[in-house]
Amino acid sequence: MAGRRRAWRTSVTGLCLLLASLAGCGGPSATDSAKAEVQQVLDRRAAALLHHDEAAYDRTGSPAQYERLRAVPLASWTYRLTGLHRGGATATADAELRYRVRGYDKAPVTAARTLTLARTADGHWYVAADRPARKSGQQLWDQGRVAAARGAHSLVLGVGRSGDELRGFARLADRAVPAVSQAWGTDWSRRVVVLVPDSLKDMAGLLGSPASSYRGIAAVTTGEAGGSDRAPADRVIVNPEAYAVLGDVGKQVVLTHETTHVATRAHTDAATPLWLSEGYADWIGYLGTGRTAAEAAPELARAVQDGHVPESLPVDKDFGFSTDAVDLARAYEGGWMACRMIADHWGEVRLGEFYRAVGAHGKRAGAVEDALKKVLGTNPETFTEQWQEYVRAQLG
Repeated sequence: MAGRRRAWRTSVTGLCLLLASLAGCGGPSATDSAKAEVQQVLDRRAAALLHHDEAAYDRTGSPAQYERLRAVPLASWTYRLTGLHRGGATATADAELRYRVRGYDKAPVTAARTLTLARTADGHWYVAADRPARKSGQQLWDQGRVAAARGAHSLVLGVGRSGDELRGFARLADRAVPAVSQAWGTDWSRRVVVLVPDSLKDMAGLLGSPASSYRGIAAVTTGEAGGSDRAPADRVIVNPEAYAVLGDVGKQVVLTHETTHVATRAHTDAATPLWLSEGYADWIGYLGTGRTAAEAAPELARAVQDGHVPESLPVDKDFGFSTDAVDLARAYEGGWMACRMIADHWGEVRLGEFYRAVGAHGKRAGAVEDALKKVLGTNPETFTEQWQEYVRAQLG
């Protein structure tokens, strides 16, 4: 019996050796080999981009992306292959792109990408196309060649924009950063990246949403990379169509508002209601502009003058971009008036402390109530009544 078991093991070993010579018994499969080869191509492509080696980049495939990215100051750029689907001499690769902008990102931005590959006659893989994965937002260079303008505290990246336009954005951002630091404090990066796409449609493409969601919205801030461990910093993305119709003061208010979101992001979480995060950003945005309450909150002023003082502070759904434009404006204005009231009644320092205290709670339930009690010595009912009286007095 022992002899038969030894003979059986010998037969299995012999069979494995035979299969190894044909398809690789226990060795790498053809798919594994192709994955390794494609990953090597992506590694060479990333290294060539970072070292500004255009010739080496061209040898890995399509050169278009290199030109589009030339002006972007990259500190890192890597691909991690997550899937490969072969079809003869072509393949589709799923990959995770991770990159950092030098001087601005402390942690990598992550983006899902889909790459189309093909093989040369001598069997080498090369990249034929690199595009956003399905249901993923575009990167700015997917939309064209990126131009850059550097400010003292800002980096502005744009497509289809002149150098003068981008430098104008940099000047506004450079004024916004110290203004935000003066009101909020300096416990943030004190740098901002502004993206200026060519159109509303392109702005929506960066955000992975329909253009209708942002019509009339001058800019948004979207979390990406570079902040604390608790929350990443942001990119300010401009809607060039809505932004263009603003006056000089309006343009500065918008950039300062969005820069406030960058500064406060590490203290903004699920506990923070939108009336506070948006109201605080507007409060800093309007500081020093000389705008009266009625000038800065015209829609809410019209409602109050018609005898309609809001019964409660705006709730999160009131800030949806698909909300009626007048109702959306009133939500922002109501949040701004609440923050303005805190600054007027309790002081600007207490307003900042209140914002931080709400975010520190970690969860929505009880966050505002606790911060009202501990920081302002009041409760939600009394605070809401004070806010209604303040709105009536300022706008009536």
